[in-house]
Amino acid sequence: MFRSVITGCGAYLPAHCVTNDELAERVDTSDEWIVERTGIRKRHIAADGELTSDLAQAAAERALANAGIPAGEIDLIVLATSTPDETFPATATTVQARLGIAGGPAFDVQAVCSGFVYALAVADNFVRAGQSKTALVIGAETFSRILDWEDRATCVLFGDGAGAVVLRAENGVATNGTRGILSTHLHADGRQHDMLYVDGGPSSTQTTGYLRMRGREVFRHAVVNLAEVTTEALAQNGLEADDVDWLVPHQANRRIIDHTARRLGLAPEKVVLTVEQHGNTSAASVPLALDQAVSDGRIKQGDIVLMEAMGGGFTWGAALARW
Repeated sequence: MFRSVITGCGAYLPAHCVTNDELAERVDTSDEWIVERTGIRKRHIAADGELTSDLAQAAAERALANAGIPAGEIDLIVLATSTPDETFPATATTVQARLGIAGGPAFDVQAVCSGFVYALAVADNFVRAGQSKTALVIGAETFSRILDWEDRATCVLFGDGAGAVVLRAENGVATNGTRGILSTHLHADGRQHDMLYVDGGPSSTQTTGYLRMRGREVFRHAVVNLAEVTTEALAQNGLEADDVDWLVPHQANRRIIDHTARRLGLAPEKVVLTVEQHGNTSAASVPLALDQAVSDGRIKQGDIVLMEAMGGGFTWGAALARW
């Protein structure tokens, strides 16, 4: 039996940063309005010609350096994104080639903002099955390319970025007494399609389209679904909310994060918050937050880390790990 252990993290944000005041020059909004409703103060926007694969590669290289392993040891790449470079091939294969490796599987996972948790679950199951010894899991997005910059309800929320982790196989089942991913929990409800979607695609309109969202409905579903899936993760491992050292949530909206933490009974000081720095980066947001908390020393070996996210579809999920 094998378990997967997170041995390295990395992140990348594009150089160009747009503040709320700068955004207010383009649409009818203000810094006060955005901060009050979302907690977001700025977001990073990919430069012209800067692709999702570029962001993903940068985050991956940093994760590998942090793990202290060469790219040649990677035998699996799972890349979560809703904004691939091309319709096909998978952006993961582009990253694989740039890292100078070949042969092992490399593919994309599309679960929107839940993408990283989904990708982590997929890679974890590869490791548990003995099909991967060293996996690279990436969340990368250039959401700025699918935003309607005249729609203030959505364009203020999102940004671009990437985050990555390295998983290594270790002998033994993951338990509360060992390091590793303890469990992952994935869900979806396709009936909620119209709440959050992009109005285009190669099969329907042959155009990319723009993101459309019913904010209030998304908020309502997010608070309920995220609280339920995190409770599910804790229950499966015989843990209580008090046992969690750090909640690393999808950085969509400060109010959603606060409501979810309260429903779980988690103290605010146990929640990793980065949304004000880069907005909602979809599949990149959980690994971006994770990398920051590891880099600044908050997350330490032995800590119980609970990750969760919800995205269009609806999709949602959680992953519980002992660091």
